[in-house]
Amino acid sequence: MTGKRPAALGFIFFTLLLDVIGLGIIIPVMPKLISEMIHGDMSTAARYGGWLLFSYSIMQFLFSPVLGNLSDRFGRRPILLISLFGLGIDYLFLSFAPSIGWLFVGRIIAGMGGASFTTATAYIADISPPEKRAQNFGMVGVAFGLGFIIGPVLGGTLGQYGSRIPFFASAGLTFLNWMYGYFILPESLSKKHRRKFEWKRANPVGTLIQLNKYPVIGGLIGSLICIYIASHAVHSTWSFYTMENFKWNEAMVGYSLGSFGILVAIVQGGLIRIIIPKIGQKWSVYAGLMMYGIGFILFAFANKGWMMFAFMVPYCLGGIFGPALQSIISSQVPANEQGELQGGLTSLISVTSIIGPLLMTNIFSYFTRSDAPVYFPGAAFLAGAVLTALSTFLAMRSLASYVHHREK
Repeated sequence: MTGKRPAALGFIFFTLLLDVIGLGIIIPVMPKLISEMIHGDMSTAARYGGWLLFSYSIMQFLFSPVLGNLSDRFGRRPILLISLFGLGIDYLFLSFAPSIGWLFVGRIIAGMGGASFTTATAYIADISPPEKRAQNFGMVGVAFGLGFIIGPVLGGTLGQYGSRIPFFASAGLTFLNWMYGYFILPESLSKKHRRKFEWKRANPVGTLIQLNKYPVIGGLIGSLICIYIASHAVHSTWSFYTMENFKWNEAMVGYSLGSFGILVAIVQGGLIRIIIPKIGQKWSVYAGLMMYGIGFILFAFANKGWMMFAFMVPYCLGGIFGPALQSIISSQVPANEQGELQGGLTSLISVTSIIGPLLMTNIFSYFTRSDAPVYFPGAAFLAGAVLTALSTFLAMRSLASYVHHREK
């Protein structure tokens, strides 16, 4: 794969991009669709939204390590194609869902096949030399950024013509992605680097236990867990929060998420390639955490819609945290276990996505309901700031040990 690295990275980037566009299209219309199905207000819809994310994430938690380990055995390409095909079926399912119960069934199906990012990140690890891993992992962020420029804007626009239309669009894009992968995407894991599939290493608990084999990882994982939970103050409540607090419609939510995507693309695609080599991985982690904390606090107390656009800047600058820390973690793991590592990390994200949406949407719902002791829609963002402070403490303690280990 050495001679094909630039081309292969371009292939996997395009695959991730189409995947994220499909996900982004449906975000602006979910609050309206849920409200229509339950005949409730935004506060109640947010609680249902949290449980829908919970359903998706718990299935992803169970199946991500299985797919990660299967990709170590059979290669990245076939597992990625299976995941994409399942996701396309889910979008078609959601397009015709007649009730809120069917939405839950669709999200469960999506969670079972929604581990394509596990395989994609393992693919990137396969084709990246150690000194380029942080930058290449940043391409995942670029795909997210560009996907969330195009997806939510398209979804918000299409959502004005009906809350089901974006789901049909997502299904079409996902099947297009599947065809692209089938005909163009090359395999990244050579047969000599593959290993036997073992069920004890392909279950969520077993995968997490395997992470303990490597030095420093435990504390760094704790830092990641806090940030992933905190991020759901944005991921899980943004549409509900902006519709409740600023009375935005689907199109405005889409435009705001598109703006988020532009900033993420700038940070992940450009700034991390300058900042991480300049100040190092350790200080990139610290700087990113500081920016996240500032962003959460500003979001929490915003009282004008335009402020949300301005306050995206410090929050998105926090994006240098992820690639820097992920590069440190991946450097502790041999080549034939990168799929297992990425499966384990995706499982951890899924754990936080089980906790995060329920925590943040219920905080939002509690402080926006009619009998709330204090009306404070930004409460979830404030909770995110507290978790960021805890993440910083864990990172500082663990990275001190990492530096000591490297010096020895």
